[in-house]
Amino acid sequence: MKKASNRIKAVLAEQHKTNNWLADQLDMNRTTVSKWCTNQMQPTMETLYEIAEALNVDVRTLLVPNK
Repeated sequence: MKKASNRIKAVLAEQHKTNNWLADQLDMNRTTVSKWCTNQMQPTMETLYEIAEALNVDVRTLLVPNK
């Protein structure tokens, strides 16, 4: 089975940012952000838009793997 890539984790890495940085930006629990980055949990659509804004990327970047 192919492991699903995690776009939030990938974009954070590309921007040299950490889960903790994102948690601080969104005023969210670090554990929650960690679960998003390990595919244990998915953010709501509303939160996904907030993540995109914090990372200054189009929300689609967080949804669709780059080809």
